[in-house]
Amino acid sequence: MAAVKDKRSEDRLDCFVPVEGKAGSVFDRTQTVDISRNGIGFVSPHPHQVNEKVAIEIQLKPNAESVLVLGVVKWVRQLSDSKNYRIGLNFAEVLSGSPTRLDRYFC
Repeated sequence: MAAVKDKRSEDRLDCFVPVEGKAGSVFDRTQTVDISRNGIGFVSPHPHQVNEKVAIEIQLKPNAESVLVLGVVKWVRQLSDSKNYRIGLNFAEVLSGSPTRLDRYFC
């Protein structure tokens, strides 16, 4: 895979958490890789489309209220020597939960 310039506007935190998705869905066998205030990266065996809109529920801390965000896929790259894809998604809108919860978590 060719080197790609990092266009991130902020630091991301490593976040290796399996995504809870329905068996057989496009999120089956998907795992997060990193997260920031404005987006999330994940690895999936399913190729997503650039500009695809995805609703994601994020629980930032155990036993805390989750935040539901609408994300937009910004880029997709197939990993070398793998059938998996690395996907970058930006958060476009907070659908439920407090938007400031994301701010507080990443400060």
